[in-house]
Amino acid sequence: MKYQSQSIARLYFIAAIALFIGQILFGVTMGLQYVWGDFLFPAIPFNVARMVHTNLLIVWLLFGFMGAAYYLIPEESERELFAPWLAKLMFWIFLVAGALTILGYLLVPYATLAEMTMDDLLPTMGREFLEQPTITKIGIVIVALAFLFNIGMTILTGRKTVINLVLLTGLTGLAVFFLFAFYVPDNLVLDKYFWWFVVHLWVEGVWELIMASMLAYVLIKVTGVDREVIEKWLYIIIAMALISGLVGTGHHFFWIGTPDYWQWLGSIFSALEPIPFFMMTLFAFNVVNKRRRNHPNKAAVLWALGTAVMAFLGAGVWGFLHTLAPVNFYTHGTQITAAHGHMAFYGAYVMVNLTVISYAMPIIRGKQANNERAQVIEMWSFWLMTVSMVFITLFLTGAGILQVYLQRYSEAPLPFIVVQEKLALFYWLREFAGLVFLVGLILYVYSFFAKGKEVEIVEDLDMKKAVTS
Repeated sequence: MKYQSQSIARLYFIAAIALFIGQILFGVTMGLQYVWGDFLFPAIPFNVARMVHTNLLIVWLLFGFMGAAYYLIPEESERELFAPWLAKLMFWIFLVAGALTILGYLLVPYATLAEMTMDDLLPTMGREFLEQPTITKIGIVIVALAFLFNIGMTILTGRKTVINLVLLTGLTGLAVFFLFAFYVPDNLVLDKYFWWFVVHLWVEGVWELIMASMLAYVLIKVTGVDREVIEKWLYIIIAMALISGLVGTGHHFFWIGTPDYWQWLGSIFSALEPIPFFMMTLFAFNVVNKRRRNHPNKAAVLWALGTAVMAFLGAGVWGFLHTLAPVNFYTHGTQITAAHGHMAFYGAYVMVNLTVISYAMPIIRGKQANNERAQVIEMWSFWLMTVSMVFITLFLTGAGILQVYLQRYSEAPLPFIVVQEKLALFYWLREFAGLVFLVGLILYVYSFFAKGKEVEIVEDLDMKKAVTS
């Protein structure tokens, strides 16, 4: 670790993983409630479990992004973090606010929570993924502004690289687009229209810049490939991500009462959205194949390659499957949407956070990589989580196809609840796969504590060739 202030990332990484475990526990709970309707009722109703599951996802990913930024930006900028004390203060504010919000969901009826937090002064609650009380949203804005100030000043007064500028651009977009969470028009069409300015433009727009810069940083460190090569790839990837992702918002506007030109714009630009993810896959494998260094952290290299592949499959392939308007007419809001969402989030954002944590945490702890036994355990966790997520996606896809046929496409459509009963086998299989995923996550955590033979130092392949010749 070159700079002392990089150690602040440890706080964010630990909180991220703890919240990730909570998210998966609530996901497993929800999966069981699909087939055992009164499981944990009335203590944790399905709507509350779902709200906690999705909110924990967003919060822990944000903790991961912030931790990654605090780790890599000092190194990229070649100077200490501008205000380490501010990073620590914002960590505790964000963690306490997030914890209190989750406890509010679990312990207080949602309508009562709205009254307690005086939501009537500036009503923002009640929208999917943005259920947080207004006071929590204000806290998020404060944390985001302090975070951007801290990393912005670090970059401004230090070295400027493509990686930290792309990351800063993505994080700034994240903060700016979140402001639409405060705009809640009375008209339902306008409400949904601008709601997607947060949800879509985060996950299919600016978050892709964050992901690409994080992945590029790790690949530079573990492969030793020239920075110029990686930066050229990065420019092309983010350009395609923004071109396709911004107008691609239109695939959410097909059926909410907007003009019909959105069906053309949404379909055409959404069809382009898999391209940056495919380019990211080519980029990752090309860089690893040209590596000039055998980095001892084999697990981090595996996570980096896995990120590119799974992001392409989840966000690219499964996104394209139902993004064209004539197909989406039948599939929107079905389990096919859930299949795409699970693999896309896991492949693009969960895995890139785990990649950075896998690379950075050993260095923060004073070593280049975890020991050999720990890395074997971590690689097992990679395969358990990744393969189980593939099966979760396949089971949900099967459920979605059957749901579309029985509920929307057949000559005698069946009621929603009747169809859900017929999907029970897929839900049981999905639940089993979810439990395997949880085991993989536990192994990931355990790998950082496993004892074993320490790995060798980084070997520069170019230097080895020079010596042997």
